[in-house]
Amino acid sequence: MLLRYIARRLVLMVPVALGVSLLAFFSIHMVPGDPARTFLGDRATPQTVAALHRAWGLDHPIAVQYWLFMDRLFHGNLGQSLFYQSGVAGLIVSRLPVTLLLLAYAAVGAVLISVPLALAAARRPDGIADQAVRAVGIVGIGMPSFWVGTILIIVLALHAGLFPVAGYGNSLPGHLWSLVLPGLTVAISIAPMLVRSLRTAMIDALNSDYVAFARAKGVSGAAVLLRYGLRNASISAVSILGINIGFLVGGTLVIENVFALPGLGSLMVQSVLDRDFPVVQGITLIFAVIVVLVYLLTDVAYALLDPRVRLG
Repeated sequence: MLLRYIARRLVLMVPVALGVSLLAFFSIHMVPGDPARTFLGDRATPQTVAALHRAWGLDHPIAVQYWLFMDRLFHGNLGQSLFYQSGVAGLIVSRLPVTLLLLAYAAVGAVLISVPLALAAARRPDGIADQAVRAVGIVGIGMPSFWVGTILIIVLALHAGLFPVAGYGNSLPGHLWSLVLPGLTVAISIAPMLVRSLRTAMIDALNSDYVAFARAKGVSGAAVLLRYGLRNASISAVSILGINIGFLVGGTLVIENVFALPGLGSLMVQSVLDRDFPVVQGITLIFAVIVVLVYLLTDVAYALLDPRVRLG
């Protein structure tokens, strides 16, 4: 049943990708500016602009351009970058690991931040710890991720000198170390919502009849908190985490530019400024696929954690 559900969801990704391709294609063509004039700069003349339009296929009507784009896409070709003069697929493959690793850092960091805070809050509802955690959560939700990233750079990179200010390093240890601050920035932006969800679910679980029965049998408070409270609360927390990671796939546009990371987000921003249509369309499609896959993994994890869920 689970495999059949996964296969059905993968099939449903096809119309989603087609819809995203349609929106991405026509949205980027609505952005003011001519890619040929942007590329040529001060050297732009009507003749050279017209020549580049013919070379890039921009002299065709929009509908014809979209048909050609979809024809290449069905053949596994995302097209040629107008400015990098290389294949879009190659550009995306070279930048994708940075973005995926950043999202992995964010997910792990959000869990490490949220679980202890939720445990402290749910242990004594309306107590001092609970009030403090809720106050921190309210403040955290109102903080923009780029502002959090800037503060972390000032405090932990410039003043403390613990982390690099920006960049991606020159080796695998350098890559991993340079992603700590960006990953922490994204994790802090996810954590408040995750803490609220975990806290509420844990309080509900700890007030249930089976927990009261467990306590009557002599199960210790820590065991009740972890075995019954956290385990049951993690079911709803998985959904919250998956949804927010899906939204933050697009949020990497900001974080990667704040920390000068060579990922898909920074490539996307630069390609929009350059009016590099094929690159923007390709990255948008990849982001859509990542989001759908994250939601799929979230649903599967939810079903595995809760045996009552039936993937019908």
